[in-house]
Amino acid sequence: MMIARWSIDAKFGYKEDAIALLKRWMEEVAPQVGLEAGKMRLLTGSVGALEATLVAEHLVADLAELDAVWAKLASLDAHRRWGKELEPLVVSGTSKWEIYRLLG
Repeated sequence: MMIARWSIDAKFGYKEDAIALLKRWMEEVAPQVGLEAGKMRLLTGSVGALEATLVAEHLVADLAELDAVWAKLASLDAHRRWGKELEPLVVSGTSKWEIYRLLG
C-alpha cells in the first residue's frame, strides 16, 4: 500500500475557500476516478508546517492504481473546471506530489 500526498499552499485569506473546494473535489470528482472516501483525508499545516499548506492524502494499492487515477482525471471535464476554480486561491508553484510506501 502507498500514500499519495498532494499538497498546495493557499494564498493569504483564501485558505477556507481552498478547503471548501478540496472537500467538494473529494465528494464529486474522486468517486469518478475510483478514489474511495474512506481512503482519503485532508490535512492542514499546524506546528512545524506552514499554516497555509493543505494536503490531500490518498491510500492506493500501488503506482499502477495511482497512474490509472491520474489518467482518468486527465479526461474529466469536472476535474478541469475544478482546477480552474482552485487556481486563483493557490500560491503559484506550490503544488507537489509525494508518494510514500506504508510499512507494516
